[in-house]
Amino acid sequence: MSLLVRTHIRLARASIKQNRTRSFLTCLGIAIGIASIILILSLTGSISNLIKGETKNIGADLIVIRPSHNKDSITSIVEELTAANSFERSSLTLADISTVSEVEGVTATAPIAISTNTLSNEENTVPSATILGTTPEFNTIEPLALRYGVFLNEKNSDTAAVIGHNLALNLYKTSNPVGRTLTFQGQRFIIIGVLDEIEESVNFDNVNFNNVLFININTMDKLMGSTQIQQINARALNTSLLEPISENIVKALKDNRYGDTNFSVSYGDSISHPASNLLNIISTLLALVAGISLVVGGIGVMNIMLVSVSERTHEIGIRKAVGASGQNILMQFMFEALILSAIGGVLGVFLGYFVAFLVSLVTPFSPFISWQIVAITIVTTIAVGVIFGTYPALKASCKKPIDSLRHYV
Repeated sequence: MSLLVRTHIRLARASIKQNRTRSFLTCLGIAIGIASIILILSLTGSISNLIKGETKNIGADLIVIRPSHNKDSITSIVEELTAANSFERSSLTLADISTVSEVEGVTATAPIAISTNTLSNEENTVPSATILGTTPEFNTIEPLALRYGVFLNEKNSDTAAVIGHNLALNLYKTSNPVGRTLTFQGQRFIIIGVLDEIEESVNFDNVNFNNVLFININTMDKLMGSTQIQQINARALNTSLLEPISENIVKALKDNRYGDTNFSVSYGDSISHPASNLLNIISTLLALVAGISLVVGGIGVMNIMLVSVSERTHEIGIRKAVGASGQNILMQFMFEALILSAIGGVLGVFLGYFVAFLVSLVTPFSPFISWQIVAITIVTTIAVGVIFGTYPALKASCKKPIDSLRHYV
């Protein structure tokens, strides 16, 4: 049996070497499809790890409460990702902040209320700036490095604001606007702090802190008329108490809402903003598109194998005449299709990770390599070889010896 397998491999290699250019182009079709899938999975894994790593850096005792619209997942995710829409539709309110903070075992609570609005000063205007309403405890739960000044605290005026690095440059053309003023919703605010530049803008809060203005949530509520909360971050007394504290938060919120459960409470590894869920949906769709190119590559394998069967009809006749069975002929051409797919798969893995490495040079997303991705690649390439190599192999195995011997190329 092993001798027969080695013979099939030797014959397949000889056929591939005999038609190097044709074989290379066939493998390239498979490689492009595999490389696309590798690139998508690598970037998705990198972003997911980035968010999980940030959560671990903040602390394992974090609990996050978010609104839940009780809709299908895709609709809910898209709505929660739209800041303006979420500001209007969020089921969390200011009363929920007090409810969560009063739960036993919760040591700090900070809401996130987001609005996209116009900011202006005497010289410049930013038409679509992100305004984040929160409390001084935000910097306790999620410490942000300050380049200048201080963060919001109980002693600050309600008209105090902290600005992100990039927004400061856009609005004031300087990195240190502490003491200067701006206008939001007709209210004048004074800048008391500037955040240090944050390289990794992807986070579980779905907020780019480089382009945000922090103000007191009570002030936002007065200016906007009605404030709804996109997220409430809470810190637990102890990591071992995360589950019971989370259950108590759920119970307290349900009691205040007369049994409504249009919210979600998560902690630990389950903390991932809908942005990461949307990313998974997008990556799946992109993988399906990449799969189309893989199907095209598989059709290329089938086409080349059919040509090979046609060219080697006389050889098939000779082999059958000296005793080769239809199964032997079938396996011979199946091995050739599998080897072509395998070579394309290996090229695709290297090509995919090479492109992922190039992408990592201009983005904060380092290439993500895992055995699961490699396993998916192996299974996919084997499947392509089997699926698209079966018909040509069956066609070769069913040829009659006498008719094949009469055939000359």
